[in-house]
Amino acid sequence: MSKNSKYVPPALKHGIYSGIGPLPTESPAKFRKFRKQIFAELNLVGRLEEDIGDEIVSLEWRRQNLSTYDLARRARARHSAIYAAVPTLRYDEPFLLQLPEPQPRPDNPSPEEIGAARKRAHKQARDELGAAIELVELGEVVTLDHLDKRFKILERLDGMIARAYKKLLYVRGTNSMSVSVPAARSQPTLIPQQTECST
Repeated sequence: MSKNSKYVPPALKHGIYSGIGPLPTESPAKFRKFRKQIFAELNLVGRLEEDIGDEIVSLEWRRQNLSTYDLARRARARHSAIYAAVPTLRYDEPFLLQLPEPQPRPDNPSPEEIGAARKRAHKQARDELGAAIELVELGEVVTLDHLDKRFKILERLDGMIARAYKKLLYVRGTNSMSVSVPAARSQPTLIPQQTECST
């Protein structure tokens, strides 16, 4: 088994994190404890109430840990600064030299030099950023713009779900009325008959 067998590519990690629940650098144990406390306070019963409880937990957690987004922004800026020092290939503009296509400049670093510089930048970024490197790898998932878009989508979904529940309650109410009305009509009405009294 290779030593990288447990490696999860950053692209797959994007699907794991929504940006609302716990993120890298945040403690999963603290999140579980926080969830347990909220559930105990709300005294939730049933699957639907627990789903609403999970939504409350995630939103409260994100509100209390919004600083993770600031950390991610700083980590991305530092990561970019480190990699900005890596040399890149430069090309002469073809129209200046009347060439059919861009030509590499003669003073370009060799591929080996570029590879070595990338490795150094990678090591420096990992050493300096530590666990925050995962926030960088998640990309836009840990940005306030992404969080804002996510909330807007959730708000639309919540509105659609609320309308569906209203329809369900309306249909149930209508059905219960239609069932109870015939039952009331089917019962015979007992009216005492008046008897003539002989005088």
